[in-house]
Parts: sequence; C-alpha cells; structure tokens
Amino acid sequence: MKATMLEHIQGKLVVSCQALEDEPLHSPYIMSRMALAAMQGGAAAIRANSLVDVQQIKQTVDLPIIAIIKRDYPGSDVYITATLKEVDELMAASPAMIALDATQHQRPGEMQLPQLVAAIRQRYPQLLLMADIATLDEAQQAAALGFDCVGTTLHGYTTETQGAYLPANDFHFLREVLATVKVPVIAEGNVETPEMAAQCLKLGAHAVVVGGAITRPQQITQRFVDAIR
Repeated sequence: MKATMLEHIQGKLVVSCQALEDEPLHSPYIMSRMALAAMQGGAAAIRANSLVDVQQIKQTVDLPIIAIIKRDYPGSDVYITATLKEVDELMAASPAMIALDATQHQRPGEMQLPQLVAAIRQRYPQLLLMADIATLDEAQQAAALGFDCVGTTLHGYTTETQGAYLPANDFHFLREVLATVKVPVIAEGNVETPEMAAQCLKLGAHAVVVGGAITRPQQITQRFVDAIR
C-alpha cells in the first residue's frame, strides 16, 4: 500500500504549488487552481505547503500530494515540517506523503531527526516520508533512517551549500546522490526548463519536482526581464 504513490509518480512530473504570505498568489483557492492546471497539463502529483492549501487542493484535484508546512522557529534554520506538531497538523488532511527537512541542522525542540522519524513511524505507520536534503551525507543519513525517498530540495539553500545549483556540471550532485543511496531519489531545486526535468529522469531520478518555473509568475517574469535587460 505504501509503495502506491511512489509507483504512481515514477518517471513523472510533480508540480509544487506554493505561495508564501508575501507573494501575490498566496491563497488556498489560487493554489488549488494552480494544481488543477498542473493536473490538466499532465502532472502526476502536487507538492503543497500548509494544511489549508493541502485541503483545498485535495478537494479540487484527484492527485497524490506531498505535503509540507513551512514555519520559522527561533534559533533553528529548519523550517520545512520541523516538528511533530506540523506532521500532526498535516495528517488532518491525510496526504499521501509528507516531506521534512532532513538536514543535519539543529531542529527546534528536543526531538532531533532520528527521534522525529521514529515518532512519525509509530504514530502514522502508513505515511510515506520524503527527506529534503542538501548534502550527500544528509542523503545517506536519511536513507539509513528509513525515509521512503530522498529529495535534493535543499541543495543550494543551506549554509553549507549556499549558491550551489542542482543542474551545475550536468547535475553532478544528483548523480552523486543517485550513486550513493538505494531509496528513490526525487530531483528538486532549480529545475527551470523541460529539458532539465527530462535530464533528471534520464540520469535515474525517480521523479522530478518543478515549482517556481511553473507556478511562480513573478519569478518567471523576472527571468524574462533580466534577459531583456
């Protein structure tokens, strides 16, 4: 049963439909329409942030959802589904999968990553877990902890990897992760073109997540403006 979603998205596109509070499209309704457009375009699944967005999207499209909650905590760099509280919140919508920051950074509260994973497994044994990692060591640790899949989501977005670019050197980092871990690897982060997405799958990624290049029009507009200038 747990493998069903991973089987469903294998070799396919997942579209991330997210808009933070300071972004013009921040709205559960708008994200649900983004998800509908993604489904009509052929997306196999949706990645979404916040319980209200996940609930609205589930009411609009019949696609599995990778759910997260982005929340800042004082004294911690971890903000993607940082604690068991966020997992409990999301489970009110029964998403197929939840992704959480699986970096080696200090988490908020007393529960660090091994304890968090163990607690989630005990409480929600059927839930699929995706590890959002930034480094090769973190990918190895996530696989050892029993995550169902590993995503390159945070490569380039942590202190250690600041400025790194997933497609750099023909996706060198993705190649390293694929060669190192046995669990499915989901390519995510700065996948800006259809050609890049296809290359990720060609290299062996289980699936590819694309967000900003599809669902953040202000970023897309800025790329055009920068090119024109």
